[in-house]
Amino acid sequence: MTDEKENPTPEHDDAEAAEAEHETHDEVAVQAAEEVEPSLEDFKPTMPGNINPEVLQNIVVNLSIEVGRAQIKIKDLMRLTQGSVVELDRIAGEPLDLLVNNSVVAQGEIVLVNDRYGVRLTRVVPSSERLKLI
Repeated sequence: MTDEKENPTPEHDDAEAAEAEHETHDEVAVQAAEEVEPSLEDFKPTMPGNINPEVLQNIVVNLSIEVGRAQIKIKDLMRLTQGSVVELDRIAGEPLDLLVNNSVVAQGEIVLVNDRYGVRLTRVVPSSERLKLI
């Protein structure tokens, strides 16, 4: 046995490792600060009837587009195969519904944006009614 350490590391490597660890801790702290869940205090209005807009802007909602709906029996559902057609309750050309958390907030039409689908809004529910729906 010898007194030498296994895998000796030069002092500059220690300094680099400490700096990298410090940067990693800083990144984690920044991410944690960004992902902090709002507390109950954040939802308390500053004045009666007022809601903190910063809290509202950070709430995640589900946005979906509905082309139409159909009701079918389970036996008909089980018969569906590739190439089957399901008739929807909408007429061709009728606007699509834009839903937020399953509540209709607007209507629009399909558009192509850089090889991706998009929706051009043609009718929007007034903001006072939208907040009630969400």
